[in-house]
Amino acid sequence: MIAEARESLKEKVKTQLNLFYLALSFFTRLPVPKTMHYSESLLNKANRYFSLVGLVTGLLLALSYLTFSTFLPANISILLMMGVSLLLTGAFHEDGLADMADGIGGAFTIEKRLTIMKDSRIGTYGAVTLIITLLLKFTLLVELANQDSNHLLLAIVLAEMLSRAIAGSLISAMPYVSDIEQSKSKPLAQAQSFSELATLLLIGVAPLIFYSSEVIFSLLSILFIFRWLFKQWLMSKIGGFTGDCLGAGQQISELIIYLTLVSYLSNNTYTGLNFSGVSG
Repeated sequence: MIAEARESLKEKVKTQLNLFYLALSFFTRLPVPKTMHYSESLLNKANRYFSLVGLVTGLLLALSYLTFSTFLPANISILLMMGVSLLLTGAFHEDGLADMADGIGGAFTIEKRLTIMKDSRIGTYGAVTLIITLLLKFTLLVELANQDSNHLLLAIVLAEMLSRAIAGSLISAMPYVSDIEQSKSKPLAQAQSFSELATLLLIGVAPLIFYSSEVIFSLLSILFIFRWLFKQWLMSKIGGFTGDCLGAGQQISELIIYLTLVSYLSNNTYTGLNFSGVSG
C-alpha cells in the first residue's frame, strides 16, 4: 500500500515536472531533459507554470547583473543584462510585441491584422514600439539601480514572474484567434482551467510578500485595470488573442511594474528592502 502511494506520488511529481519543462522550453532557450514529452494538450496544462518560468529567468538575470556589476558601472551592467534576457528567451516576448504592433497598427480588418502578425518581417510600428519599450525599460532599471541594488534585483524577479502571470491569465479571458489558413499558427496554450489560472497567479504574486501593502495594492490595481483594458482592446481589434498578444501583454505588464516601483521611489514613499517585507 505504501509502495503504491509512493509510486503514485512519484508519477504525479514527474507529470508536473514535465509540464514545467515544457513551459520552460517554450519560453526560453534553456536546455530541458530529453525525456520531456510534448503535445498540444500538455502545452495547455503547462500554462500554470508560465510565471514559474519567470522565476528562473528572473534569478538568472539578477545573477548576471550581480556578475557584471562587480567590475562595470550599473548602467552598462543593466544593458548587458538586457542582452542576456534577449538571449535567454530568444526575444520571444519582444517579437510578439512587435508583431502585434505591426498587425494592429498597420491594417484595418481582422483578417489583414492577423496575416501581418504572422509575417516574420518587422515594420515601422513594430520597430518604433520595440525601440521605445527597450529604452524605457533600460531607463527604469537604471533608476531602480541608482536607489539600491536590492530594489533592482527584487524588482527584476517580481517583474519577470508577475508579468507572465498577467499575460498568461488572458488565456482564460478570451478566445484564441489565428489567421484563416492556420498554416503559420504558432503552438500555443489555448485553454485554461480555474486551477491552472489559480496556480499561475499564486506563483506570479509570490514576490509581493517582500513589499509593503501600499505597493502591493497599487501594483495589483494598476495591473488589473491594464488587463481589463487590454482585453477590451484586443477583443475590439481582432476578436480575441494570439501568442503575439500574450507576448505583448507580458512586455507591457513588465513596464507597468517597473514604472509603478520607480514612481514610489521618486516620491520617497517606498524605501528599504528586507526579507521579512518591504517597509513603506
